[in-house]
Amino acid sequence: MTLWTLTQSALLSVNAVAVLNERRFLAKRGLTMESIRDGSTSATSARGQIIGVINAASYLRVPLIALNAIVIFVKVVFG
Repeated sequence: MTLWTLTQSALLSVNAVAVLNERRFLAKRGLTMESIRDGSTSATSARGQIIGVINAASYLRVPLIALNAIVIFVKVVFG
């Protein structure tokens, strides 16, 4: 396992979190920022931290497109 493989794994994981639909998937499980705002989940709890990471990943969609393009280019050129 190399650093390149670990980087690809991290990128795939962030992609998976970034594409989750808030209304159809996350709201049913109570993983939206609304649950923190209304006080049902503490922002410092483990669940609150997971909600924060999911929310942050949704803002990374544009940089993720660029990173995915770079990884695809490297895979095509170098195999």
